[in-house]
Amino acid sequence: MIQVLHQTNFSDFDEFINWYPENSVYHYELHNGVVTQMPKPRGQHSQIAGFLIAELSLEIRHLKLPYFIPKECIVKTDNLSGYEPDVIVVSRNSIQNEPRWEKESTLINGQSIKLVIEILSSNWSDDYALKLDAYETMGIEEYWIVDYLGLGGRKFIGYPKSPTFTVNILENGEYKSTQFKDNQLIQSSIFPELKLTVAQIFRAE
Repeated sequence: MIQVLHQTNFSDFDEFINWYPENSVYHYELHNGVVTQMPKPRGQHSQIAGFLIAELSLEIRHLKLPYFIPKECIVKTDNLSGYEPDVIVVSRNSIQNEPRWEKESTLINGQSIKLVIEILSSNWSDDYALKLDAYETMGIEEYWIVDYLGLGGRKFIGYPKSPTFTVNILENGEYKSTQFKDNQLIQSSIFPELKLTVAQIFRAE
């Protein structure tokens, strides 16, 4: 369950980072100055995240790509917002330009981020709208939305609603969105040789 902590509002991102509790059983995000408590992934959500991390790590090693996948990371999208993606792929060549990385595991430059993956839970509208706009504005090259339960609104995944994998690729400063379902192979600009179907990803096998 997603919980908004109304009593914990901050005037800027720095206050949020200074407040962020260490060794918490929860993740926290800052949404327009308001702290949102995010439960750590469990069950199928956690399986899918682990599967994608493993598969993308193999692809990075196989193709000798200059990327890495941190265990935890906060993406500062503006002075009042910061998100913790389920999976994030970062450029090794750009990390030296991230002044907050070593002390805070925080990224502020979209050019440092090759791919962000959000696996949907009950706050699906944030992932399809709020975060999509934020990641697009930052200039993050690619953004995957993993809607394994088919929770998204009709305008995002169609009707009748069904589990959907959305790949958003940045073109001329805007995301071009493509939906994939069932046994379709997903298509990625960051990992063009990746051969995974939606069904494989949702089964995490």
